[in-house]
Amino acid sequence: MISALALSPSLDVTYVVDELEGIQRPLSTHRVPGGKALNAARAAAALGARVSAVAVLGAGVGDDVAAGARAEGVDLHVVPGEEATRSCVSILSRRSGRLTEVYEQAVPLAAATAAAAVDTAVALAARRPGWWFASGGLPASAPAGLLAEVVRSWHDAGVRVAVDSHGPALRSAVLARPDLVKVNRAEAVELTGADQQAPVSEILAEVRALTGGAVVVTDGAAGAWATDGRRVLRARLEGHVGRFPVGSGDSFLSGLLVALDRGDDLAGAMALATAAGTANAQVPGAAVLDPVLVGRLVAEVELTEAAYPGGARPDRRSGAQSATT
Repeated sequence: MISALALSPSLDVTYVVDELEGIQRPLSTHRVPGGKALNAARAAAALGARVSAVAVLGAGVGDDVAAGARAEGVDLHVVPGEEATRSCVSILSRRSGRLTEVYEQAVPLAAATAAAAVDTAVALAARRPGWWFASGGLPASAPAGLLAEVVRSWHDAGVRVAVDSHGPALRSAVLARPDLVKVNRAEAVELTGADQQAPVSEILAEVRALTGGAVVVTDGAAGAWATDGRRVLRARLEGHVGRFPVGSGDSFLSGLLVALDRGDDLAGAMALATAAGTANAQVPGAAVLDPVLVGRLVAEVELTEAAYPGGARPDRRSGAQSATT
């Protein structure tokens, strides 16, 4: 089972227009319940997983987000928010192929609302095993260390924990030692202070030194790298560049968790994740993917393996080499 905590969800809208100038009547419009956590939850449901989510949603737009998430197979638990749920808009110009993205700031989160959302997620985790994840940034009003508190509480409930975030929220979360950290290269560099030109394998090792768990770093068309402390894997899938990358990172995370939850090893998880992220980019709408296409793409993923920099390192949490399953 896979479950999410969504503290800054949104209604994600994608417009396809002739060109981004003057008055345009969209050639197509695509609305999905979004924000990174709900995107990943929906993608995991599309891949066949049993999925639940706890989301802070305001009235109006939030009602539409809730209805959409449930329609896509997410067992949604709503914590009422004081503010209207935000909207995020992506506009693709068919003539230029360029994508313009307009993301509203995360809605302010009252301390009592944040506490209610965390309490709901922790209570559910106690009776819903599997993977729980937190994804995306936090509102500026969120209490300091909130994500770290969530990671520790989920571990106390006996579930495995994944984090995909950035900035101060990510830094506090990794020190709470989640089982999996998934970030892009820029987020990893920001977290560790690593040289931006350093090999990704070295950046992976620096993130793992902070968290002790499995680490995945994505780097756009260059592929994705992962380590469990024993080896470094690289996954690439060429020849399928899509025009709609919004939600690909969230779809990638969903593939990782779906595979790990069903017992695949890290290599299998990277293959499914890469295929899911690529499939998302083929069609408009964040985290909208065809599971049949994902299945075909898995066979095309190129996986290579290298030794962990400096040799295998023990998992600081258990004294043994870490495992992802």
